[in-house]
Amino acid sequence: MSTESNAPNFAKINNGFRNVFNNGRMSIGLVVPIESYPYGPVPTMQDHIERVKLAEGLGFKAVWIRDVLFNVPTFGDAGQVYDPFVYLGMLAGLTKAITLGVASLVLPQRHAAQVAKAAASIDVLSGGRLVLGVASGDRPEEYPAINLGFDDRGERFRESVEYIKRMMQGYGQINNSFGHVNGTLDLLPKPHGERFPMMITGGSQQSPNWGAEHLDGLITYPRSPKIQAHVVDSYRSRVNTFTKRSKPVMQPLYIDANDNSPVSPIHLGVRCGVNRLLDYLLVLRDSGVNHVALNLRFNRTPVEETLQKLSEMVLPHFHSDEFSHQAILQKEGMNG
Repeated sequence: MSTESNAPNFAKINNGFRNVFNNGRMSIGLVVPIESYPYGPVPTMQDHIERVKLAEGLGFKAVWIRDVLFNVPTFGDAGQVYDPFVYLGMLAGLTKAITLGVASLVLPQRHAAQVAKAAASIDVLSGGRLVLGVASGDRPEEYPAINLGFDDRGERFRESVEYIKRMMQGYGQINNSFGHVNGTLDLLPKPHGERFPMMITGGSQQSPNWGAEHLDGLITYPRSPKIQAHVVDSYRSRVNTFTKRSKPVMQPLYIDANDNSPVSPIHLGVRCGVNRLLDYLLVLRDSGVNHVALNLRFNRTPVEETLQKLSEMVLPHFHSDEFSHQAILQKEGMNG
């Protein structure tokens, strides 16, 4: 079991990071769009703002925006359609406390200076609620459309991270393929705090040690809890070689929570009733996962009904200290 309750807590980088990530605990968020669209790649985006507001009111800790530049038919998913920073700007003004996450921004497809400015702007406008997942991209068809190479995206990813970090500092200096800044220019605005967090997605064409050393956490893919525990332990072991402070791990999970059947697999997720989903999430928590972003794309129950059930039956076990402690004791048979 990888709860690491005695390990140093995660860095308190900004309000969004602090809201979602606590060592030895797990929180629950949602992938945007919060809707079901199982039969085609493009969501309707109907009621999308109302559902984000509802999610915040019901106690979900975060909403996560995906970055998909083109609708590539072979991938079968166009994401949430809108430009992530334009969309996050709107959400920043219409929400108050929920973490605004990007899972994940494809860094090699954008200039690093524009990413740094847009991300810092969202962080400031939201009161420090941005968590920026970053990735190298996995859709080769997109790269010729923007006249960029696919095979060298790993190097551009690494240089983009370096550029963004330097530009978060006052009058930073950098010299790489994204540009040459000698300390006489300052990129504004600066983040709400000292910086905004960046989390690596998968390997992003980097060595495992590079991601563990240079970024603030790991966004990984859904796996069985037993296998996920090995992934988490391996990641944290690498982190420990660079810092005494631990770093969080999060994952998405597609769900279809519409009946009381046993847990069965669906694409990157599970189908089961809400009670069995709770059991599954508790096992994921014990594997060391710190945040799960639920994706309702394949869910067959009305969205608002599902959110309400999750709020009443699942969230208190993770987001309420007293309830969560009692639930843990009950699950482990230690309360008698």
